[in-house]
Amino acid sequence: MSEISGTAGDVVWQSSPPGSIYDYIRVASFSIGPDGLVDQWSDRAAELFGIGPHEVRGKDPVEAFMPAELWPRGHRKVREILDGKEWTGLVPFATGGEHGVAEIYVMPSETAAGERGALCLVVDVRALRGIETDLMSAQAIFGQSPFGFMLFGTDFTMQRVNERFATVFGGSIEDHRGRTVHDYLSRPEADRMADALAQVMESGKSVTDLQIVGFAPGVGERRHWSVNLYRVHSGSGRTVGVAVVGTDVTNRQNAAREAASARRNLAILNEASARIGNSLDLETTSRELLSVAVPGFCDLASVDLYQSLLTGEEAPPGRWSSSRADSGGGSARLRRVAFASAVSDVPLSGSAGGYDGGYVPPVLGAVHRFPFSSRRADALRTGRVQTVPGELGSPVQSTLAVPMVAHDKVIGLVQFSRTKGSEPFGERDQALAVELAARAAVCIDNARLYRREHERALILQRSLLPPGDPEAAGLDIACRYLPGNTATEVGGDWFDVIELPGHRTALVVGDVMGRGLRAAVAMGELRTAVRTLALLDLEPAEVLSALDEIARGLGSPSGAQHASRVAHKSRDADLAEVYLATCVYAVYDPVTGRCTFANAGHLPPVLVEPDEEALMLDVPPGMPLGVGGEPFEQVEVDLAEGALLALYTDGLVESRDHPLDEGLSGLRGALTRAERPLEDVADHVLSTLDTRHGEDDIALLMARIQGLPADSVGDWRLPREPRSVGRARELARTQLVAWDLEPLVDTVELLVSELVTNAMRYGEGEIRLRLLLDRTLVCEVWDAGLVQPRRRRARDTDEGGRGLQLVGQLSAAWGSRRTPRGKTVWFELSLPDGKPLPEPTVEQLLSMF
Repeated sequence: MSEISGTAGDVVWQSSPPGSIYDYIRVASFSIGPDGLVDQWSDRAAELFGIGPHEVRGKDPVEAFMPAELWPRGHRKVREILDGKEWTGLVPFATGGEHGVAEIYVMPSETAAGERGALCLVVDVRALRGIETDLMSAQAIFGQSPFGFMLFGTDFTMQRVNERFATVFGGSIEDHRGRTVHDYLSRPEADRMADALAQVMESGKSVTDLQIVGFAPGVGERRHWSVNLYRVHSGSGRTVGVAVVGTDVTNRQNAAREAASARRNLAILNEASARIGNSLDLETTSRELLSVAVPGFCDLASVDLYQSLLTGEEAPPGRWSSSRADSGGGSARLRRVAFASAVSDVPLSGSAGGYDGGYVPPVLGAVHRFPFSSRRADALRTGRVQTVPGELGSPVQSTLAVPMVAHDKVIGLVQFSRTKGSEPFGERDQALAVELAARAAVCIDNARLYRREHERALILQRSLLPPGDPEAAGLDIACRYLPGNTATEVGGDWFDVIELPGHRTALVVGDVMGRGLRAAVAMGELRTAVRTLALLDLEPAEVLSALDEIARGLGSPSGAQHASRVAHKSRDADLAEVYLATCVYAVYDPVTGRCTFANAGHLPPVLVEPDEEALMLDVPPGMPLGVGGEPFEQVEVDLAEGALLALYTDGLVESRDHPLDEGLSGLRGALTRAERPLEDVADHVLSTLDTRHGEDDIALLMARIQGLPADSVGDWRLPREPRSVGRARELARTQLVAWDLEPLVDTVELLVSELVTNAMRYGEGEIRLRLLLDRTLVCEVWDAGLVQPRRRRARDTDEGGRGLQLVGQLSAAWGSRRTPRGKTVWFELSLPDGKPLPEPTVEQLLSMF
């Protein structure tokens, strides 16, 4: 309102337009003189009719404005008016291109001279119709609109509200006049609304979709309103106040919240699919579950798994220590394997007593039981979700205790907690919690099954490896075996150290292609076959050829022979049934210092001669075992005393991050200048190379050449004549005395006499006698005959045939083997330990007859 220039009585004079209804209907006026002509013309009349005063003054109004067909009637009305009669009516007009209908109110007047005239008030009917429409609209807003309407004055008090607003907040329309927003809303929301009103009032910029939260009288549920504000002006442009239109969007907000919750849950499930189960480790999978749930789904969470599940016991989880609550029993033992919190000062442990049946949350890693009467224990018993309310004074609002069920078996419990102030858990949240727990439970159970199979395969594999530290004549042995990590299945790597006749030693390293229990079983079969073939004293190339036949038969139910016959017909057989393996087989003779190698597709051995660089032995690799069709070659290498030989599998020198060439170069570098103790060398190799990748098993077999001293070997050649038997006994006795083995003299003389006699009777060519002393005493008799001796039971009437039985009774072991130029028959005796040698029993002597 503009400033007041003066007052007179109750009238207030203003310098600004009045802002009344006349601002909207724009009333025009003109006067008619006694002659019936226009004598006065107002500005609003000029605006309404589009004709200025100079154009209409002194003219007949009927002829100036009305159509010609209405002139007679118009003149008659003018005469009646000049005779002093008032008249009101609708008059069409057409001037200056303007066409319309005007409502005219004509009042007779009198001039100063006493003559009659008329004063005419004109209103444009179009304006009246607009006002009528506006009034109808206002009535619709204030009486019929489903939206709340408020009109705030310039003092921010309510000037008017509609019926809808009064219905929601109670009372009549008049009851709300003069109130402010603080009478309806909480202080924070009222302050926001007041700030918005002031902003709109000052700037004139509308505010749309302002979200206001409050409570309506008689309604306990919190309501949400969407509010639109705009400034209101009078017809003259003066600011009248701010109009507010409010819409109850509570249902929309609930629907939006439900949709947002559904989208969040879907996002959490998608994240769970991507993140849970990437590891085959139980604890890691539990932590992956909590990383998905916190903080996107809850504020705190923990996972407890049955202790029997973690220790690998076969007892079913969920066994109760007591069937009665009053006996003090509880759930089976569980271990807390994972915990996560988005609230740093609210740990899920150390709660006061009495929390859910006296349950006190344990610390991470602790083994505990849930009280029998607790809801958590009930969730484990029934396999159903339980809601645990927060304790009085606890920051936790509520907890969902969700059993982890996999294959209809409860394996643990996951707890999701929300702190006070967070949105409480709903039905959708409960369903999501069950889904998350179920997915994690399946992954954990799969990890458990995998770990069980992995451990069994590992036990099987290790049981097939040489126990302890192998010993060999003329060799210092060091071996290492590193299984892959739990994320990879057990491989088929193996090594073996096999004692052969004549103090020789077979060194074997192999690798079955594939992983898992089947690979470990195949490895066990091949290792057993290698030991069996080695005892036949075959050449290394022959051993690998026989192994190749065996490997081809592993995938065939009918064995190797059937596999050989139908190999050409089964080229398209399922590759999953084909067993392939690589193997290197070496035989070392400590007497000659020579080692014979044969290789079936394996990495080459590494040899380090004294004061020399490490080098890869050029052993023809051959085809892997199980391929068939190709012969194997063998090579002989003279090994100097003090040399170091290394056999290994590919896991030692190859990984995803280190190519094979780089690994082989690193192995040669680690073995150079390997004069340290052999165990230290083996440790140095493992620590130098990349052996912690866990992608594959690692087998390492190292041997340092020591040989047999010359004074530990007695070697004589005897002519084929009867006196050579006595000569052989004499040579053996002399050598044993020199070795301080007098307790063995009688036994050795008897057995040497038997073997030399057999060589003379059944053999050919020159006879060779050799005694070897190491951890045992070995006696060998060589001849050029190809017929192998065969032990048989002599009949009562036979005069001979009991010599080999005598050898078998008195020796620790005996046998024969082929040589390139004949055969060798040998026996072995244990060295005396200071006690007298046991004499053969009567039963043993009689068994020879």
